[in-house]
This record gives sequence, C-alpha cells and structure tokens, in this order.
Amino acid sequence: MPLFVISNQSGVALGKFAPSALDPVEARLQALAARAGVRFTAIYWCPHHPQGVAPEYTRVCDCRKPAPGMVLRAAREHAIDLSRSWFIGDILDDVEAGHRAGCRCVLIDNGNETEWLRGDGREPDIVVTDMREAALAIVAAECPA
Repeated sequence: MPLFVISNQSGVALGKFAPSALDPVEARLQALAARAGVRFTAIYWCPHHPQGVAPEYTRVCDCRKPAPGMVLRAAREHAIDLSRSWFIGDILDDVEAGHRAGCRCVLIDNGNETEWLRGDGREPDIVVTDMREAALAIVAAECPA
C-alpha cells in the first residue's frame, strides 16, 4: 500500500529556512517510518505562501493545502485511485484538500486545528485522536466485520 507525506512548508516562502532544510526532515520521516516497518512512497512539500518574502516561492499555487494539487500530483505520478484512498490530516485544510482530490478523510483531532472553519468539503469522514486510531479506523472502514 503506497503511503505519502503531503505537507505545506511555508517557512521556505517566509524566509525562515531554505528548501534544502527539508532534506533532513524527509530523511528523518523515512527513518521513523522504517522503525514502524513502512516506507513512504514519496514526500511532497509545498514551499509557497502568498505573503512570502522569498520571491521565487511567494505566490498563490495549486499545491498549498487546502488546494488539492499535491494530492493530484501524487495520484498522477503513482497511478493512485483517489476514490479508494484515504487522506489523514490534523487540520480542516487537510480534510478539504483530501476531499477536493476525491479521497475519504480522517481528521486527527490533536489540538492542531485552531480555526474550526467548517463548511463544504471540510467535514471529515472519521475523527480520531492519533495516527494509530486513524490506521485502525481505516482498516475497520475497509474491512467491516
């Protein structure tokens, strides 16, 4: 089963760090995944922000969540059927991005969502408190007893 990381990293556009700073983050994520016996198929970063200070990354784009661009790119590059896919996130922008791409969505309600702007496409299919619960909920949804 392919697994992906899809993450906004506006710190690049905001001048807080260089894009190369994401390389060790990616390596660490892969190392943590390996400890759990899995590997991320790919990791996608959106370095853009409309109010950035780094001109090459300061713009509105189709990859910054809640836009679905990174999800759609992953689907194109890896032949993913998004209607059979799950998107897990910890804020409603993640849920919206997943729904806009055609995925079912799990919200990990761990305190990261601060705005709670509900609306079209922003209602999760499942709400859990951590990644373990997310995995169990997805398995239960895919393989009902």
